[in-house]
Amino acid sequence: MVVDDSAVIRGLITRMLEADSEVRVVESVSNGQMAVNQLIRHKGEIDVIILDIEMPVMDGLTALPKLLEIDSNVKVIMASTLTKRNAEISLRAMSAGATDYVPKPSTARELSGAESEFRRDLLDKVKGLGILHRKASAPSRFGRTTPAPAAISRPGAAMSTPKTAAPADGAPAKWELKRSTDVVLRDPGKSKPDILAVGSSTGGPQALFDFFKALPKTLKVPVVITQHMPATFTAILAEHITKTTGWNCREAQDGDVLEMGKILLAPGDYHMTVVQKGPQRVVKLNQNPPENFCRPAVDPMLRSLVDIYGGRVFTVILTGMGNDGQKGSKVVVEAGGTVIAQDEASSVVWGMPGAVATTGLCSAVMPVAELAAYAARHIGS
Repeated sequence: MVVDDSAVIRGLITRMLEADSEVRVVESVSNGQMAVNQLIRHKGEIDVIILDIEMPVMDGLTALPKLLEIDSNVKVIMASTLTKRNAEISLRAMSAGATDYVPKPSTARELSGAESEFRRDLLDKVKGLGILHRKASAPSRFGRTTPAPAAISRPGAAMSTPKTAAPADGAPAKWELKRSTDVVLRDPGKSKPDILAVGSSTGGPQALFDFFKALPKTLKVPVVITQHMPATFTAILAEHITKTTGWNCREAQDGDVLEMGKILLAPGDYHMTVVQKGPQRVVKLNQNPPENFCRPAVDPMLRSLVDIYGGRVFTVILTGMGNDGQKGSKVVVEAGGTVIAQDEASSVVWGMPGAVATTGLCSAVMPVAELAAYAARHIGS
């Protein structure tokens, strides 16, 4: 269901989605109240709702809890223009149960581009989240009716072969449901970590809040985060991490020096890497091509950290769509570092963490609070 007060925007989004044979738009409505009414009417038919923020009669933030009350499993994507106010509202909406957000271009011309980034991003999210809704609503269709255990394997086991080959770089992502029974664990790295690196995407803001709330602030290493987010959103997210967790977090700037106990967050539309500059480790931002369709991306951050720290990198991969972080985590592990990941049960989308967990790269696969305890134990404070 597409919910937007602009008939032009609704029409463009509908045509954009229905150009893909795997997507059907069930309803297109102009305000939150109509969305509530139509979800009642079409309950069971609608997997994903694209929900505008600013609308007459009932806005998106007001409609959100009413929609989730009707169908607690429906996936809601907030669509908003890139303003500070809308970034704030989108983060509030995700805390209130929205699954994801998509930055909406401000003009119909931008929306209508056949190969626009907006179209690709929206289609990926609609299709991926649609699969998850169907899995939650009718799990028997996917071959099991109860969740599998989060991680069953012996530490130190050999790295497993992936069940399916990853798509070639640049190829469209094909959504498959990874299974937590495919997890194979390995021993953690032997070197004491000198840096903590975190990667996340869909569902990431809440997971980041929970992780850093549980992580001791006495940790004596610098922290870097890459969360898939557009510009404007990342600055707001950094503020929210600081307010919510008590950690000192801010959006990274070119030349920032890494400091113990402080968090630097990759800014939207820039890859964040780390370089050596004399005795200091400093941030180097770039706008190199997207990796895994993302900028910022986790992989370039991890590669740069291994160049500087070798095997003294401790990596955490949290909830997120796609497989960004998998290649970089392989580099970390091959250098002697440690990778841990969020488990399937607590992830909004077990894409990124599932990609590292099912290819034998992880030393632990756990809920967020347990990941924080594991990280603190291995890093020390």
